[in-house]
Amino acid sequence: MSGTLLDDHDVVLFDLDGTVYRGGELVPGALEAIQQAHRRGVAVRYVTNNASKPDQAVVDHLVGLGLEAERSEVSTSAQAGAAMLAEKLPAGSRVLVVGSAALESEVDRLGLVPVSGFADEPVAVVQGLSDELTYRAFAEACLAVRDGALWVACNADRTLPTERGLLPGNGALVELLRAATDQDPLVAGKPERPLLDRAVASAGGSRPLMIGDRLDTDIAGAVKAGMPSLMVLTGVNTPRHLLEARPEDRPGHVAADLRGLHAPKSEVAIGEQPAWSVTVGDRLDLSSRGEGDALGALRALCTAWWSTGSGPVQVEGTDDAARAALRTLDIG
Repeated sequence: MSGTLLDDHDVVLFDLDGTVYRGGELVPGALEAIQQAHRRGVAVRYVTNNASKPDQAVVDHLVGLGLEAERSEVSTSAQAGAAMLAEKLPAGSRVLVVGSAALESEVDRLGLVPVSGFADEPVAVVQGLSDELTYRAFAEACLAVRDGALWVACNADRTLPTERGLLPGNGALVELLRAATDQDPLVAGKPERPLLDRAVASAGGSRPLMIGDRLDTDIAGAVKAGMPSLMVLTGVNTPRHLLEARPEDRPGHVAADLRGLHAPKSEVAIGEQPAWSVTVGDRLDLSSRGEGDALGALRALCTAWWSTGSGPVQVEGTDDAARAALRTLDIG
């Protein structure tokens, strides 16, 4: 393989939380990597499962961090959730909004009528993250869903990466309503396809690449959409999570951060590594056979284990270099 990973793609979908930034801080390497993609003329789409902010607020946040961004480059799960409702409901239908003003605005923009209570006779419920939700909001939604209202969740992320650490995400709140109704929502955001498909279509792309930090949303969404993906180790999931990932959650590439987008494809692709050897038995034995880095060891381990099984596995290094790599990866 020659050239960089970016060379094969005409649009790059960047997850935001945990991939581009953590709260109010850019992830190291993100600024340079995205600027370089822009200079190459490759379409950029910022694809976020966070439904709490309008697209302009996302743009303002990105610009405030030093990035280039326009509203057309932002795709949110609030937009995808509202679009899903608009495809299924006639104009003027009443929708109970459990979420932020941004989500309410998206529902209104597509010709539906946002309401806040069961007494308003909603035919649907749409749920997105907001830090201002109250017990009453969930009680009203519970009544509506139990009465047969269509239920759409903007996303199902159980946690939200911030500069303070992991906080409850919309998925945790979806579980609350699921427990109270014994119903399951339709999901608009990752890992389902609507959000990603809309982002690619908006860019007119045919060779997309999805980049994210979460296996169960970013990477699983890419797998469902049939697009290549790059996992970065700057957010929720760890090398151990990657090694033990289910087949439907496995990326084709892994890098420390977004700078991997501009690395040679052979350096970021998950595959056999010249510097590392892995023996599969009751455990994985990692051995060095040249100068290699820890991420190369991770790619070699994933290649060996994924060809055999999935789930928990014991890993041991057979020499000093292998043991050092496993300590760096926190695998052992």
